Order: sequence, then C-alpha cells, then structure tokens
Amino acid sequence: MTARPMAARPIRLGPRSVAALLLVSLTGVFAFGWPLLVDAEVARAHASHAQDAPWLLALLLPLLIGVVVATLSDGGVDAKAVAMLGVLAAVGAALRPLGAGTAGLEPMFFLMLLSGRVLGPGFGFVLGAVTIFASALLTGGVGPWMPFQMLAMGWFSMGAGLLPGATGGTPARAERGTRGRLRERGELLMLAVYGAVAAFAYGTVMNLYGWVTLQGIGSGIAFQPGEPVHENLVRFAAYCLATSMGWDAGRAALTVVLTLTIGSTVLKALRRATRRAAFEAQVTFEGPERP
Repeated sequence: MTARPMAARPIRLGPRSVAALLLVSLTGVFAFGWPLLVDAEVARAHASHAQDAPWLLALLLPLLIGVVVATLSDGGVDAKAVAMLGVLAAVGAALRPLGAGTAGLEPMFFLMLLSGRVLGPGFGFVLGAVTIFASALLTGGVGPWMPFQMLAMGWFSMGAGLLPGATGGTPARAERGTRGRLRERGELLMLAVYGAVAAFAYGTVMNLYGWVTLQGIGSGIAFQPGEPVHENLVRFAAYCLATSMGWDAGRAALTVVLTLTIGSTVLKALRRATRRAAFEAQVTFEGPERP
C-alpha cells in the first residue's frame, strides 16, 4: 500500500460545505445588520445590540460544528487537518495579546490571512472563528462582542482562501526560476492588498456592532433607530471616520508589512506542512513484488 500525496487544500468545499458556509454567513449578516432594517419602535426596544450576543453565540457554535461536519461528509477533512486547525488556532490565540490595545497592531491577522490562503476558505472560516474564541478565553476577553468578532474573523480568513490562484502545493520545477519568483511576488502583492482592504472591512463590520449599542454620542454620527437606511449609513460612515480610522489603518499597515517581508517564508512553511501531511492523499493497493 502506498500513499501519493496531492497538492490540495485540506478542506475541500463540496456542496454541503458551501451550504453550511452560506447559512452561517447569512446568519451573521442578519445579526450585524438587523437594527438598520426594522421600524423605530422595534429598534428602540432592542437598541442594545449586546443582548443579541448569547443567542448569536448559541447559534454560531452549532453552525461552526455544522461546517466541519459538512466538510467531513464531503471528504475534505481528516484527523490531520483537525490537528493543524488546533495548532494554528493556538498560535493565533497566542499572537493576539501581543497587539491588544496598541493602535490596532494585531499580528494575528497576518497568520489568519496566510492560513486561509494556503488551506482554503472552509478551513479559513473555521480557523478564524475558533482562534477568536480561544484567544478570548486566554485573555479574558469574553463579552457580548465575541460572537461578532468570531464571524468577522471567519470572513476575513475565508476571503483569503477565495482569492484566485490559491493552491496548497509548491510551484513546479519549471516555474522555480524567474517565472516562479514573479508568481511569488505577485501572490504576495495580492495578499498584501487583500489584507489591507480586509483589515479595514473587519474594523467596519465590528463598528456596525458597536455603533448601534452606543448611546449619548453626537447626534450627527449616532445611530437613529427607525430612520431611513441611507441616512443611518451616512452617520455610520462619519462614525467610522471619527472613531476607528487610525486603529484600522494600523492593523492594515502591520498586515501589509508582515506579508511583504516574511510572508513568503510563512507561505512556504504552511505549504510544506500541508504537503507532508498528505491531506486527501490517494491510497492505492499494489500487489507484492515478484522476485
């Protein structure tokens, strides 16, 4: 019996996996945006978005398990992939406190970006959410914001896995010359651009959660329950510019710098680990050798 490893993602998106990811993503979109869509009376009665958190967490955890179960049934994950998920989540959870409270400098985003790129969107989503959960337990950061952070980080990592040209292997020998170097630089530049944009997007999504919970801020940027969506979106844009632009810029800048400086080394290490783990290896049976 011999195993032939393939340069493939450890979590392959089959029909069940896609359906599970769509379900959890639609749930997240509704959880973030429902205050903008209901009438004034309902919005005022539930203006404290924080009370959604226990219900969202209770729904999110089974949905995350559903994503893993769906990928298992699609044949896209095995025990080695689960082990790698645990290792990367532990590393990400350990990295998060290094930048907590320091102008948005969060190195965890860099690891989530490259892991999602190499290991695929399904793995990336679960990894992002699990890392936030683990880091919250590690740092005592459990609060009503945690399930929203889990969703936002899952989307961040999943997006990296959906970028074009993703592969779990290494370039062929014919591409290891000038062509291979150009391809590698192009990939790093694409990841840096995505990391910068997605870092701002993460901050914006989390601002939407915090914005509807704050009371007593200036009327020009405060959430007004029941007001037309376009008017509230203008206030929300002003709120983001006034409160979090510097923090998001720091997060984006660090992600770009790390990607362009050490991103190549980390990508190679992740791809080497994936290749040696032989995810989705094809097993063939051969007869005994003849004397």
